[in-house]
Amino acid sequence: MNASKRTEYFFTCLVFASSLLLWNPLQSCAGAGMSGTGDQSMQGVSGKVVETMNSGGYTYALVEKSGVKTWVALPQSTITVGSEIACQPGMEMTNFKSTSLNRSFKSIVFSGGLASPGDAASTPVAASTPAEAITVGKSEAPNAYTIGEIFEKKDSLTNKPVAIQGKVVKVSRGILGKNWLHLQDGTGNQATGTHDLVVTTDSLPEVGDLVTIKGNLSRDRDFGAGYRYGVIIESAEVTYNK
Repeated sequence: MNASKRTEYFFTCLVFASSLLLWNPLQSCAGAGMSGTGDQSMQGVSGKVVETMNSGGYTYALVEKSGVKTWVALPQSTITVGSEIACQPGMEMTNFKSTSLNRSFKSIVFSGGLASPGDAASTPVAASTPAEAITVGKSEAPNAYTIGEIFEKKDSLTNKPVAIQGKVVKVSRGILGKNWLHLQDGTGNQATGTHDLVVTTDSLPEVGDLVTIKGNLSRDRDFGAGYRYGVIIESAEVTYNK
Protein backbone atom coordinates (compact mmCIF):
# COMPACT_ATOMS: atom_id res chain seq x y z
CA MET A 1 0.00 0.00 0.00
CA ASN A 2 1.61 3.29 -1.05
CA ALA A 3 1.84 6.37 1.17
CA SER A 4 -1.19 8.15 -0.28
CA LYS A 5 -3.40 5.08 0.10
CA ARG A 6 -2.16 4.54 3.67
CA THR A 7 -3.03 8.14 4.46
CA GLU A 8 -6.51 7.79 2.95
CA TYR A 9 -7.08 4.49 4.80
CA PHE A 10 -6.10 6.03 8.15
CA PHE A 11 -8.26 9.12 7.54
CA THR A 12 -11.27 7.02 6.52
CA CYS A 13 -10.90 4.80 9.60
CA LEU A 14 -10.70 7.90 11.75
CA VAL A 15 -13.91 9.30 10.32
CA PHE A 16 -15.73 5.98 10.79
CA ALA A 17 -14.50 5.80 14.38
CA SER A 18 -15.70 9.35 15.04
CA SER A 19 -19.16 8.50 13.67
CA LEU A 20 -19.36 5.43 15.91
CA LEU A 21 -18.19 7.33 18.96
CA LEU A 22 -21.05 9.76 18.45
CA TRP A 23 -23.57 6.91 18.91
CA ASN A 24 -23.95 8.13 22.49
CA PRO A 25 -23.55 11.92 22.15
CA LEU A 26 -23.89 12.43 25.87
CA GLN A 27 -20.50 10.76 26.35
CA SER A 28 -18.66 12.57 23.55
CA CYS A 29 -18.24 16.18 22.65
CA ALA A 30 -17.63 17.93 19.36
CA GLY A 31 -14.78 20.33 18.92
CA ALA A 32 -14.56 23.19 16.51
CA GLY A 33 -14.43 20.79 13.53
CA MET A 34 -11.82 19.66 11.03
CA SER A 35 -10.48 22.43 8.88
CA GLY A 36 -11.82 22.24 5.37
CA THR A 37 -13.33 18.79 5.79
CA GLY A 38 -17.00 19.21 6.57
CA ASP A 39 -19.67 20.71 8.73
CA GLN A 40 -19.60 17.90 11.36
CA SER A 41 -23.35 17.30 11.01
CA MET A 42 -24.67 13.82 11.76
CA GLN A 43 -27.25 12.44 9.39
CA GLY A 44 -28.75 9.17 8.27
CA VAL A 45 -29.01 8.15 4.62
CA SER A 46 -31.76 5.96 3.17
CA GLY A 47 -33.28 5.28 -0.22
CA LYS A 48 -32.58 3.42 -3.47
CA VAL A 49 -29.01 2.61 -4.51
CA VAL A 50 -28.30 4.01 -7.99
CA GLU A 51 -24.54 3.44 -8.02
CA THR A 52 -22.11 1.47 -5.86
CA MET A 53 -18.45 0.47 -5.75
CA ASN A 54 -16.01 -1.15 -3.32
CA SER A 55 -12.50 0.08 -2.55
CA GLY A 56 -10.03 -0.55 0.25
CA GLY A 57 -12.48 -2.47 2.44
CA TYR A 58 -15.24 0.13 2.11
CA THR A 59 -18.41 0.41 0.06
CA TYR A 60 -19.34 3.70 -1.60
CA ALA A 61 -23.00 4.03 -2.62
CA LEU A 62 -24.99 6.77 -4.31
CA VAL A 63 -28.43 6.73 -2.70
CA GLU A 64 -31.50 8.49 -4.07
CA LYS A 65 -34.57 9.50 -2.08
CA SER A 66 -37.30 11.91 -3.17
CA GLY A 67 -35.16 13.00 -6.10
CA VAL A 68 -32.14 13.83 -3.91
CA LYS A 69 -28.93 11.85 -4.40
CA THR A 70 -26.44 11.38 -1.56
CA TRP A 71 -23.09 9.60 -1.50
CA VAL A 72 -22.48 7.41 1.55
CA ALA A 73 -19.39 5.41 2.55
CA LEU A 74 -19.53 2.48 4.98
CA PRO A 75 -17.57 -0.66 5.88
CA GLN A 76 -17.67 -3.05 2.91
CA SER A 77 -21.19 -4.46 2.63
CA THR A 78 -23.26 -6.44 0.17
CA ILE A 79 -25.18 -3.69 -1.61
CA THR A 80 -26.67 -3.91 -5.11
CA VAL A 81 -27.93 -1.26 -7.49
CA GLY A 82 -31.71 -0.96 -7.19
CA SER A 83 -31.87 -2.14 -3.58
CA GLU A 84 -33.36 -0.04 -0.78
CA ILE A 85 -31.00 0.60 2.12
CA ALA A 86 -30.91 2.57 5.35
CA CYS A 87 -27.60 3.57 6.92
CA GLN A 88 -26.65 4.55 10.43
CA PRO A 89 -26.21 8.29 11.00
CA GLY A 90 -22.75 9.47 10.03
CA MET A 91 -20.59 12.51 9.62
CA GLU A 92 -20.89 14.52 6.42
CA MET A 93 -17.61 15.51 4.79
CA THR A 94 -17.19 17.96 1.94
CA ASN A 95 -14.56 17.99 -0.81
CA PHE A 96 -13.31 14.52 0.16
CA LYS A 97 -10.77 13.02 -2.25
CA SER A 98 -10.37 9.26 -2.51
CA THR A 99 -6.97 8.33 -3.92
CA SER A 100 -7.89 4.64 -4.22
CA LEU A 101 -10.91 5.53 -6.37
CA ASN A 102 -9.11 8.47 -8.01
CA ARG A 103 -12.11 10.70 -7.61
CA SER A 104 -13.41 13.49 -5.40
CA PHE A 105 -16.77 13.75 -3.66
CA LYS A 106 -18.31 17.18 -3.19
CA SER A 107 -20.23 15.73 -0.26
CA ILE A 108 -20.21 12.27 1.31
CA VAL A 109 -21.58 10.82 4.55
CA PHE A 110 -19.35 8.37 6.43
CA SER A 111 -21.63 5.83 8.13
CA GLY A 112 -20.77 3.05 10.58
CA GLY A 113 -22.83 0.55 8.55
CA LEU A 114 -26.28 -0.50 7.41
CA ALA A 115 -29.03 0.28 9.89
CA SER A 116 -31.59 -2.40 9.00
CA PRO A 117 -31.02 -5.60 11.02
CA GLY A 118 -31.93 -7.74 8.00
CA ASP A 119 -29.20 -6.30 5.79
CA ALA A 120 -26.37 -8.80 5.39
CA ALA A 121 -22.72 -7.95 5.97
CA SER A 122 -23.44 -4.74 7.84
CA THR A 123 -21.62 -3.70 10.98
CA PRO A 124 -23.64 -5.23 13.83
CA VAL A 125 -25.66 -2.55 15.59
CA ALA A 126 -28.35 -2.66 18.24
CA ALA A 127 -30.57 0.19 19.30
CA SER A 128 -29.79 1.50 22.75
CA THR A 129 -31.70 -0.39 25.41
CA PRO A 130 -33.19 1.92 28.06
CA ALA A 131 -31.34 1.60 31.35
CA GLU A 132 -34.50 0.83 33.29
CA ALA A 133 -35.14 -2.24 31.11
CA ILE A 134 -31.85 -3.87 32.17
CA THR A 135 -31.03 -5.29 35.58
CA VAL A 136 -27.60 -6.86 35.98
CA GLY A 137 -26.01 -7.62 39.33
CA LYS A 138 -22.61 -6.30 40.34
CA SER A 139 -19.64 -8.53 39.56
CA GLU A 140 -18.04 -10.46 42.42
CA ALA A 141 -14.57 -10.03 40.90
CA PRO A 142 -11.92 -7.88 42.65
CA ASN A 143 -12.15 -4.15 41.84
CA ALA A 144 -15.79 -4.59 40.79
CA TYR A 145 -18.05 -1.61 40.13
CA THR A 146 -21.42 -0.95 38.60
CA ILE A 147 -21.51 1.29 35.53
CA GLY A 148 -23.09 4.04 37.62
CA GLU A 149 -20.20 3.79 40.10
CA ILE A 150 -17.64 3.91 37.28
CA PHE A 151 -18.92 7.32 36.20
CA GLU A 152 -19.40 8.54 39.77
CA LYS A 153 -15.85 7.57 40.82
CA LYS A 154 -14.11 8.13 37.48
CA ASP A 155 -11.59 10.63 38.84
CA SER A 156 -10.29 8.32 41.55
CA LEU A 157 -10.36 5.25 39.24
CA THR A 158 -8.37 6.74 36.37
CA ASN A 159 -5.70 4.30 35.10
CA LYS A 160 -6.75 1.73 37.72
CA PRO A 161 -8.03 -1.80 37.06
CA VAL A 162 -11.80 -2.25 37.21
CA ALA A 163 -14.28 -5.07 36.63
CA ILE A 164 -17.81 -4.49 35.37
CA GLN A 165 -20.61 -6.94 34.71
CA GLY A 166 -23.14 -5.83 32.12
CA LYS A 167 -25.23 -6.60 29.09
CA VAL A 168 -23.84 -5.95 25.62
CA VAL A 169 -26.23 -3.57 23.83
CA LYS A 170 -24.07 -2.67 20.83
CA VAL A 171 -21.10 -4.19 18.99
CA SER A 172 -19.01 -2.54 16.28
CA ARG A 173 -16.33 -4.67 14.69
CA GLY A 174 -12.81 -3.86 13.63
CA ILE A 175 -12.69 -0.10 14.19
CA LEU A 176 -9.07 1.07 14.53
CA GLY A 177 -8.02 -2.53 15.15
CA LYS A 178 -10.45 -3.20 18.02
CA ASN A 179 -14.04 -4.27 18.60
CA TRP A 180 -16.17 -1.61 20.34
CA LEU A 181 -18.82 -2.60 22.88
CA HIS A 182 -21.50 -0.66 24.70
CA LEU A 183 -22.42 -2.13 28.10
CA GLN A 184 -25.35 -1.38 30.38
CA ASP A 185 -26.34 -2.85 33.76
CA GLY A 186 -29.36 -0.76 34.74
CA THR A 187 -27.40 1.70 36.87
CA GLY A 188 -26.40 5.26 36.06
CA ASN A 189 -28.53 8.00 34.60
CA GLN A 190 -29.76 7.73 31.02
CA ALA A 191 -30.48 11.46 30.87
CA THR A 192 -26.81 12.29 31.49
CA GLY A 193 -25.36 9.34 29.57
CA THR A 194 -23.84 7.67 32.63
CA HIS A 195 -25.79 4.44 32.08
CA ASP A 196 -23.79 3.27 29.05
CA LEU A 197 -20.10 2.30 29.13
CA VAL A 198 -17.87 2.00 26.06
CA VAL A 199 -15.27 -0.78 25.97
CA THR A 200 -12.67 -1.77 23.38
CA THR A 201 -11.49 -5.37 23.18
CA ASP A 202 -10.13 -8.11 20.93
CA SER A 203 -13.07 -10.32 21.96
CA LEU A 204 -16.28 -10.34 19.96
CA PRO A 205 -19.38 -10.98 22.08
CA GLU A 206 -22.84 -10.68 20.59
CA VAL A 207 -25.54 -8.16 21.39
CA GLY A 208 -27.50 -9.48 24.37
CA ASP A 209 -24.58 -11.37 25.93
CA LEU A 210 -24.01 -10.99 29.66
CA VAL A 211 -20.29 -10.43 30.21
CA THR A 212 -17.75 -9.34 32.78
CA ILE A 213 -15.03 -7.06 31.48
CA LYS A 214 -11.71 -6.29 33.17
CA GLY A 215 -9.36 -3.48 32.22
CA ASN A 216 -7.96 -0.11 33.19
CA LEU A 217 -10.24 2.91 33.17
CA SER A 218 -9.09 5.71 30.83
CA ARG A 219 -10.21 9.33 30.92
CA ASP A 220 -10.53 11.93 28.17
CA ARG A 221 -9.37 9.69 25.33
CA ASP A 222 -9.15 11.69 22.12
CA PHE A 223 -9.70 9.72 18.90
CA GLY A 224 -9.25 12.68 16.58
CA ALA A 225 -11.63 14.75 14.48
CA GLY A 226 -12.50 16.75 17.60
CA TYR A 227 -14.22 13.82 19.37
CA ARG A 228 -13.26 12.20 22.64
CA TYR A 229 -14.55 9.91 25.37
CA GLY A 230 -14.65 11.11 28.94
CA VAL A 231 -14.69 7.51 30.24
CA ILE A 232 -13.68 4.35 28.39
CA ILE A 233 -12.22 0.91 29.18
CA GLU A 234 -9.62 -0.01 26.56
CA SER A 235 -8.18 -3.42 25.55
CA ALA A 236 -10.46 -5.16 28.05
CA GLU A 237 -10.51 -8.84 28.89
CA VAL A 238 -14.01 -10.28 28.38
CA THR A 239 -15.49 -13.19 30.32
CA TYR A 240 -18.82 -14.62 29.18
CA ASN A 241 -21.38 -15.18 31.94
CA LYS A 242 -24.16 -17.74 31.78
